[in-house]
Amino acid sequence: MKVAPLIHAIHRHNAAPPLRLDRGEGTGEVSNMSAVGSTRDPRVPVGDSPAGFAPVSQPSTLNSQLTYRLVHTGQHYDNQMSQVFFDELGIPAPDVNLEVGSGTHAAQTANVMLRFEPVCQQEKPDWVVVVGDVNSTVACTLVAAKLGIRVAHVEAGLRSFDRSMPEEINRVVTDSIADLLLTPSEDGNENLRREGIPESRIRLVGNIMIDSVVAHLEKVSGANTLSRLAVEENRFFYVTLHRPSNVDSPENLRAVLDVLHSTAKHCPVVFAVHPRTRKRAEEFGLPMQNGSALRVIDPVGYIDSLALTRSARCVITDSGGLQEESTYFGTPCLTLRPNTERPVTIQVGSNRLSSPAQLHDHVDIVLRGPERLGQIPPLWDGRTAERIVNTLLTL
Repeated sequence: MKVAPLIHAIHRHNAAPPLRLDRGEGTGEVSNMSAVGSTRDPRVPVGDSPAGFAPVSQPSTLNSQLTYRLVHTGQHYDNQMSQVFFDELGIPAPDVNLEVGSGTHAAQTANVMLRFEPVCQQEKPDWVVVVGDVNSTVACTLVAAKLGIRVAHVEAGLRSFDRSMPEEINRVVTDSIADLLLTPSEDGNENLRREGIPESRIRLVGNIMIDSVVAHLEKVSGANTLSRLAVEENRFFYVTLHRPSNVDSPENLRAVLDVLHSTAKHCPVVFAVHPRTRKRAEEFGLPMQNGSALRVIDPVGYIDSLALTRSARCVITDSGGLQEESTYFGTPCLTLRPNTERPVTIQVGSNRLSSPAQLHDHVDIVLRGPERLGQIPPLWDGRTAERIVNTLLTL
């Protein structure tokens, strides 16, 4: 969802007619991937400019053709969690697949580094673009930084301030060494400033996840998701869970399932079960279905997930992406976490933090409240990838 808009923006840029310089115009891990890109234009002498870039003062920079290589680290390799997104988002087959697979955090990070380094040495890119906050993000950033290749981090500046989350460590490390920090909201800028990051490395570009949402609204409208699942608009709950704090604890997982079974007696609940969650429920002997209207289904593709998020009476999740997508649609969202790295979804959006112990009461509050909540944050407008491409071209 984060790489696809960038690729499409690059293709649009390369297909656009050149700027008319006579009028003075003018002026690249799905969370586990890295785009390796080059902006060299053979018409422009690069001279002593850094990393092979033409000086910013030359207007032909924005006429440069962008080339990129898409690297799939293989951190997410299950067909339901990876290939379906390539298909639905129109992402071309990766130029390189590192096929890292699962493992401990240390093993996974190390294996990405070992396999990504030769790619960088062969391609010699001007930029490595990394997205999100997974192990692949920090691994590719470390490789590029040590090879002297500039790194741009999409979704920079997000902070939960909870160092027990592996993702938080990945965010902090990545932002500390990346050259260009592309933030989705103003709170990201503020976080980076507090950490001593110079303003020259920070760019507020908006939320690239929303680019994918906007680009696929027509497909969402034409999907038959609700009829296939026999649910009605604003008359069902949509649930996803995968974080260890919720699913690796038998007490917490039991508490959540109890609320879902109780809720399903009055309102259908569609539970798209992550493989990790299903495995833990089986290990703990917890029934996923007990005769109620709880609809337990396999993980869904992107279009189906958007359709469910847009039409649900409420979303219950621990996913960062669903917090953002539900905010865009104004769908009430209960996030089963003690914190969020996306506070803007609470400040102006439809999100509320919850816990297994609080979930029952928060469901009641949602059902007594309005069907739609909040506002869309600034720059969540579907043009973030375009702003990123333009930024890369002028640095």
